[in-house]
Amino acid sequence: MTVSIATASRPTHAAHKSGTLSPHEQGILWDMEEHFWISGADNARATTATNAVMVFPYPPGILQGDQIWTHLRERTGWRSVVMVERRVTRCRDMAILTYRVSAEKADVPIYNALCASTYLKDDDSWLRISHQQTAVT
Repeated sequence: MTVSIATASRPTHAAHKSGTLSPHEQGILWDMEEHFWISGADNARATTATNAVMVFPYPPGILQGDQIWTHLRERTGWRSVVMVERRVTRCRDMAILTYRVSAEKADVPIYNALCASTYLKDDDSWLRISHQQTAVT
């Protein structure tokens, strides 16, 4: 059986109905993401779901829940962060931010990575449910 591309229709699944956020909501999420980098682990924890998943370059790799905060306490506090190639995708109550980051702090080489964070809007507030970094050399 062959299916003609002209006659094949895309399913009406919710994931195919992506959109964008208002400039105001985008600003809120980008501010949260920047503070995730520069404001320390306590701020990151306040804007992240309890059982979130984060993927960092090895080591530490894949972390979930309280494992994240042990790792981030030692590796937060970047003094400057530049996020470029920013993109936002929305699907219902979820938003995905993707970007290229260049982060700097004293006595550490500049860190460059490709990143993605997924946020869930619940009770009119956004919480990070996942974050992923791929180091760029």
